[in-house]
Amino acid sequence: MICLGIESSCDETAVAIIKDGREVLANVVSTQIPIHKKFGGVVPEIASRKHLTNIAFVVREALDQAGLDFKDIDYIGVTYGPGLVGALLVGVAYAKSLAYALNIPIVPTHHIHGHIAANYLTYPELKPPFMSLVVSGGHTHLVYVKDYTDFEIIGKTRDDAVGEAFDKVARVLGLPYPGGPEVDKLAMQGEYTYKLPKTKFDNYDFSFSGIKTAVINIAHKEGDSLRKADIARSFEETVTDELISNTMLAMKELKIDKVVLAGGVSANKFLREKLQKAAKDRRYECYIPDFKYCTDNAAMIASAAHYNYLAGKYYKIEDKLDLNAIANLKIEE
Repeated sequence: MICLGIESSCDETAVAIIKDGREVLANVVSTQIPIHKKFGGVVPEIASRKHLTNIAFVVREALDQAGLDFKDIDYIGVTYGPGLVGALLVGVAYAKSLAYALNIPIVPTHHIHGHIAANYLTYPELKPPFMSLVVSGGHTHLVYVKDYTDFEIIGKTRDDAVGEAFDKVARVLGLPYPGGPEVDKLAMQGEYTYKLPKTKFDNYDFSFSGIKTAVINIAHKEGDSLRKADIARSFEETVTDELISNTMLAMKELKIDKVVLAGGVSANKFLREKLQKAAKDRRYECYIPDFKYCTDNAAMIASAAHYNYLAGKYYKIEDKLDLNAIANLKIEE
C-alpha cells in the first residue's frame, strides 16, 4: 500500500511517499526558516501563504523522487492538528481536494502520533507497547503507546513545553532563530557551573517555567559578565535530567522496558546521549529517530497514517468530507 503524506502544521511544507508504513520512497521538506529568521520566530500568516505557494510543487517533487504518479497512490495521510490553524488548513484542503480528484481515501493524522511513528522508519523491527518521551516546541509528554493507534498520556508539562523553554533561553542569550539547536551548540563549549531549579511533582509531570525564569534572571543580573556557554550547558543538563528521571521512574513503576524518543527536541545531543545511557544502565531498549526524522517531515505522518488506515480510521470519498484542522488537537484524539 502506497501512502502520500502531507505535513504543514508549522513552517515546513513537507510531502512524503511511504510503502507499507515503513519504507520511504520519497521525503521532501521545503523549509521556511530563512523567511522567519528575521522575525525571531514563525509568523503564522506568512507561513500559511508560503504553504499555499509551495505545496503543489512539493507534491510533484515527491512523486518524481519516488518515480511514481498520482495513479499509484492508494490513500493520502495528512496532519490535521495540532499546529497553526492557517498552516494546517492548507495541507488539509489540498489533501481533501487531491483525495476527491483521485477517488481514494484520506487519513487524518495527529502530528504527535507522526513524531512517535518516526521511529518506525528508523527501526523497522519496533513494535508497541512502549513508553514515548515526546519533546517539541509545543509538547512535552510521556505517552504510553499501547498499540499503533492507542495512546495514553502518563505525564505532561504543566507550563512551558521544553522546546518553548529552549527558544526563550536562546532569545535571552542573543542566539538566532531557531533557538534550540543554537543553545545545544553553545552548551557544547560550556561547563555545568550554574545551579538551576528543578521541579518535582508527586506524579510524572514536568515544569520548565521555573528554570526558564531562573536563566532570564541570571542573565539580567550578570549582564555582560554572563558566561553564556556555561549557562547554556547548565540549562541543558538540568532540563535533560528532569526529562530522563521522570521517564525512567514511569517506566520502572509501570513495568515498561522500551523507551522511544520523539519530537523536534529529540535532535538534542545531550538528551539523546543521556537517554541512551540511562536506558542501557537499566537494561531497557532505547529507540531514537534518525536526525532527518526528528524535525517536522511528512514521512512520519505517512507512517502514522498507515496504521490509522489499517485500523479503519479514514474517510472514503463517498463519506461527508467534513475533515477540518484542529489547532489544539489532543494526543488521545
